[in-house]
Amino acid sequence: MDLPKIALGAWAWGNDGTPGAMQNMLENSMKLLHTDYIDIYWIHNPMDVEKYTPMIVPLYKKGFIKSVGVSNHNLKELKRAQEILDKDGIKISAVQNHYSLLNRSSETSGILDYCKENNITFFSYMVLEQGALTGIFDKNHPFPEGSDRANSYNDKLDKLEELNKALNEIAQKHNTKIPVIATAWAINKGTLPIIGVTKVKHVLDAKESVNIILAEDEIKYLEDTADKLGVSTIRYWEKEMK
Repeated sequence: MDLPKIALGAWAWGNDGTPGAMQNMLENSMKLLHTDYIDIYWIHNPMDVEKYTPMIVPLYKKGFIKSVGVSNHNLKELKRAQEILDKDGIKISAVQNHYSLLNRSSETSGILDYCKENNITFFSYMVLEQGALTGIFDKNHPFPEGSDRANSYNDKLDKLEELNKALNEIAQKHNTKIPVIATAWAINKGTLPIIGVTKVKHVLDAKESVNIILAEDEIKYLEDTADKLGVSTIRYWEKEMK
């Protein structure tokens, strides 16, 4: 079985923006992946949609790119990117946004519905909030001081204990663990989670989450618990989807 060769295109950051910049990045990605094509090439941020989106067209037509994805685009930017690509008969196949119990703005803004209506796969990243929704960390067991995760989550851990408690309640009903339920929630919402994996147990947890079916009242309980916390985990490179 051939694995997808997925490259992340991030040309809007730190490049000269010349017509050949995107092709140079693509060629470098293909070299690193030892391939002559990319299954999904991401327009990795919406900076200057009008300028950068058309640059992907000739690369797609040459067969270097099999499908196009966009990341961190709000609904207006997503629709505009699709309008630009429509002129050449190219369909956006994937969206990748931060989506978790603590950041559902891609849902409330209508992006998830748009993806479902247009057969676009929604890849959800940070569903576990970099470990904050695993039950491992709390105010007495914070992230290592000075780390990026500590700066982002340690001042919120007292509130997140309540959500982790709710996740644990649901986990006990399904005879599983907190991270499995947090991941299963994202799957039950119709998204494809991107999971960070450093240990075998992370792979096993992800595999288990695929088979967890949450009841509507369980999903509502988790979302209501998260919403009342009033915690924002939107990071410096992101924005709330509106």
